[in-house]
Amino acid sequence: MGSTAIRSVTAFPGLELTGVLTSSEDKAGRDAASFAGLSAPTGVVAGTDVDAVLSRCDAVAYMASGDIRPEEALADIERCLRAGAHVVTPSLYSLYDPRSAPPEWLDRLTAAAADGGAALLVSGVDPGWANDALAVTAAGLCTRIDTITCQEIFDYSTYDQPYAVRVSCGFGAPMDETPMMLLPTVPTMVWGGNIRLIGRGLGLEIDEITEEVERLPLEESVDTVMGRFEKGTQGAFFLRVVGWSGGRQRVVVEHITRIDPGCAPHWPQPDQGVGDHRVIVDGDPQLTIVTRADVPGGTRADGGNTTAANRLLGAISWLADQKPGVYDGLDVPLHPPLPPEVEATRWT
Repeated sequence: MGSTAIRSVTAFPGLELTGVLTSSEDKAGRDAASFAGLSAPTGVVAGTDVDAVLSRCDAVAYMASGDIRPEEALADIERCLRAGAHVVTPSLYSLYDPRSAPPEWLDRLTAAAADGGAALLVSGVDPGWANDALAVTAAGLCTRIDTITCQEIFDYSTYDQPYAVRVSCGFGAPMDETPMMLLPTVPTMVWGGNIRLIGRGLGLEIDEITEEVERLPLEESVDTVMGRFEKGTQGAFFLRVVGWSGGRQRVVVEHITRIDPGCAPHWPQPDQGVGDHRVIVDGDPQLTIVTRADVPGGTRADGGNTTAANRLLGAISWLADQKPGVYDGLDVPLHPPLPPEVEATRWT
């Protein structure tokens, strides 16, 4: 996500890249272009001096992982806000819906935002816009709603992130070991906020959130850009996180994820290529919106990450005009308005 954000910031309307922070000494001193695959240098080199970078920026796109270091990520974001920088980040899952976040976290970030006169948006890489703002927008095209389903269907062999794929998701791991992402309560921690946001955006109180997981092994070994995944190890999973209201399933997030397209062929498949995201409104009318994103020289996973980064980057100008505080994906418009002369720079 850091590389993706660098690539986007260098071309995003109204934004200018002023600094890049790294926690790795061996990356310090490298031009930002080298991380993002850009053909021309940016003139901005990566550094490790946080205060120096914060002193010359108005906003921070915080793209470091918070999966296994949430307290550290929280402290980093808090530091940026106190320094007066608006922050956008996907790193703290529980802040996707601030109202259901740990109260002590929200208190710390709200106080830091007030002290620094800054604003914060946390939204996901799922991508987050598909699991909140797009779903609510789609529902506005319907007269009646029974269920809303946000769905990701993806071949993860194209997602060259070994830790996320092998450790977090468990692909290639023994079937008798439950990966971190599929442990009980973890899916609710990650996607429960999105479900509550959708419910609240449509006047529905979510009473309960439940989880369903099905996993299947590879029937044959497969080779990918991340190496070999052996026969008999986890090859696919079908995850459902279900928001209930009044005893009925109302808002559902589904992930149908494979390490090889031949695994679990009876499960839903992407309409085209290696993956897509869908918002399905079971109602009147029956509405399905399918989205996919491709970037030059990248995979569809790279495309999806780019839309997630751009959702966050696009929020910065809006946040800069708001009162200090913590905002969510329904607060911030999907396309925040920019001055026409700035918006016009989006055209190639």
